[in-house]
Amino acid sequence: MAIPRSRAFAFAATLLAAIVISVGCGGHPTSNGQTSATPTTAPTSASPAASSSAGPSATAQPALPAAPAGFRASSVTFVSSDEAFCLGTAPGHATLVVRTLDRGQTWVRLAAPVAPLGSPGSSAASAVWGTRFASASQGFVFGDRLWQSGDGGRHWALAGTPAGQILSLAAIDGQVLALVAKGSGPARLLRRPLAGGPWTQIASVKTADAFDPTDLIATQAGTAAVLSGTSVLVTTNGGLSVTSRATPSAPGFQPDCVAVTSSHALALLLVGQGAAGSTEKLVYTSTDSGLHWAKAGTPSNEGDPVTLAGGSPTNLVLATASGASWLDRSSDRGHNWTTVLTYGDGGEGWADLGFTTTTNAVVVHGPADSAGNSDGRPARLLLSANGGATWQPVSF
Repeated sequence: MAIPRSRAFAFAATLLAAIVISVGCGGHPTSNGQTSATPTTAPTSASPAASSSAGPSATAQPALPAAPAGFRASSVTFVSSDEAFCLGTAPGHATLVVRTLDRGQTWVRLAAPVAPLGSPGSSAASAVWGTRFASASQGFVFGDRLWQSGDGGRHWALAGTPAGQILSLAAIDGQVLALVAKGSGPARLLRRPLAGGPWTQIASVKTADAFDPTDLIATQAGTAAVLSGTSVLVTTNGGLSVTSRATPSAPGFQPDCVAVTSSHALALLLVGQGAAGSTEKLVYTSTDSGLHWAKAGTPSNEGDPVTLAGGSPTNLVLATASGASWLDRSSDRGHNWTTVLTYGDGGEGWADLGFTTTTNAVVVHGPADSAGNSDGRPARLLLSANGGATWQPVSF
């Protein structure tokens, strides 16, 4: 199943649990014949906050170097309202991982997996395209293979990777969820303990072509949801058990993406007729994990859906792209929508739209998907402190 990360396609869903958006993950490096990445300088910054979050040996480590000049973002994951890890690249570098402890004001460079940036379906062997951290110490970088760190990104090792490409990853309730595609058949939703162990298949998943596949698993408040055809798969225990809920039926419309907005609340986007870079859209919401649905409103027809996210059932943000890239926002449970940000970029798209608190939001515009960002994508990280009403780019 070739799923380009950029340009024209349909879609996926969002964050908040280990936070990026949608997801976060981690585990301890394993030792069964796996290759470790070479750390850059690795350990923690000189600040007390860095020492406390980087692990027990942090106080013995030298200060970390600053993020390289020209860093461009590919994927981001927050583990608190202020601490985040960002996967990306810079001129002269293939793949980089950087960290902030002050919500993007300053960044330091960590170690990185020995694999180039890419996208699902790309020709690059062993490419990576997403990162998720479950905590300040446990993190994953994923793509054609799975890399993990147990010391806050100071060292990385190859983990047991399920056969296929890992499109999306999430950590919830002590478990790691992975959506894996191989060939043209249905994707597989898999689970394994956060501490490590074998993968177990939970369900076969019918995914739409995705503009940004990393957001296909939506998480928040201990709940994860995955859209599969005309059903939503919902779990509240990390995938140990899963409930399938039917999506609402609207003539001429198909389910496109789902967001978890609280422990039992979901938001669902349906798309209809499309033409000349626009699609009809309907939003439905549920307060009982998809058992019942209520029609909300109709976002702008501009663009094809990329990702839907919500900091709460009240506050929703929709990312779309086609001839341009747009962010639309609703502050009344999806009934009324306003376009809050437009880039006339030819449709570079978005990645990792999500909320770290009910008001703090994050998204990557035009994520980098090549070493050194050789194709010149925007690859900028944007933050919002007012529920997605306004957005500011981050300087690295």
